[in-house]
Amino acid sequence: MASFTLTVNNKKRTFSAEPDTPLLWVLRDILGLTGTKYACGKGICGSCTVIVNGKSVRSCAMAIQYIGKDEVLTIEGLSEGADHPIQKAWIAADVPQCGYCQPGFIMSTFDLLSNNPEPSDEEINQALQGNICRCGTYTRIRKAIQIAITETEN
Repeated sequence: MASFTLTVNNKKRTFSAEPDTPLLWVLRDILGLTGTKYACGKGICGSCTVIVNGKSVRSCAMAIQYIGKDEVLTIEGLSEGADHPIQKAWIAADVPQCGYCQPGFIMSTFDLLSNNPEPSDEEINQALQGNICRCGTYTRIRKAIQIAITETEN
């Protein structure tokens, strides 16, 4: 076991873990932040997406030893009451069906809109290409993104 210190959702957190422990398991099992979901375990479905130093990453495929003292933002860190413009847009567009993949989609959208507040359809497709929704809510996801773009412009 090794000791690590991360800033997670703007709070410094110190914990012990094996260096090869995926960030996902640190977040869920050690820090109790269960909003980030486990699905494929290989970094290809996007359910476990979080933001590390301003970039979306697949937390199931990133060992904690490579994180260092980076800043991590999880779905819980966007807002306390689901009132972030992206979360409000998801609610307005009635996106979730089962909802399991949605934290990853929301975090990928956050990354996209943080760097490109008015993305084209092609840029949206590119940003979300690594996120999979087994329920097929892609049309509602796109609608929510358009709502979020409008809301963040105001």
